[in-house]
Amino acid sequence: MRTDGKPTLGILMLKTGFPRPPGDVGNPQTWSVPSLYQVVEPADVAAVVRAGPLPEGLVEAFAAAGRDLVAEGADLITTSCGFLVTAQDALQAALPVPVVTSSLLQVPAIAAELSPGASVGVITIDAGRLSPAHLAAAGAPADTPLAGLEDGGELHRVITRDLAVLDPAAAESDVLAAGQALRAAHPALGAVVLECTNLPPYRAALSRALGLPVYDLVTLVEARLADL
Repeated sequence: MRTDGKPTLGILMLKTGFPRPPGDVGNPQTWSVPSLYQVVEPADVAAVVRAGPLPEGLVEAFAAAGRDLVAEGADLITTSCGFLVTAQDALQAALPVPVVTSSLLQVPAIAAELSPGASVGVITIDAGRLSPAHLAAAGAPADTPLAGLEDGGELHRVITRDLAVLDPAAAESDVLAAGQALRAAHPALGAVVLECTNLPPYRAALSRALGLPVYDLVTLVEARLADL
């Protein structure tokens, strides 16, 4: 439903209670357009942040919630977890509007713009669970450099335990440490994509620290919205 000439964004939310500061996809202030939210009740963090594809029943729960958002007027559907990339094709087939499940979908296009030999790295909430199936669903190379937040002290703990309090400075430190580890392990790093939809609040700080372009779900969705 167009409001003042702008499309409406529909966001499929995991069932969580942790804080969502501006920049997080779950905060309406993040977006340049009106936003609608629908919580998918069976989908907590543990159910979605897992190696391999989602169970069929959970994919259908997301599709049903997506249909509700479309009925409310959503012109584009996105999600609150990059691990949902394995459901991209199924959700797009089930819904009559464009679907953007994950920031990982932009990895191939970013890689195509880099200098020969440079690579796109990914920072994820959990590198041990971001599997080849997730990368393949995004069209990303199987050897895409990864760094996870599971060794950090704040973000991973708050998100996976669904805690009510988040220290933004400590969270930013976790993201910067992951970025620095990623670049140290992969000196040819040319750009970074943030898989986790809770990381966009720290994108600018990470870009400054690494001296590299950093992309996330917000950058991808805003670009898709501009084309509607």
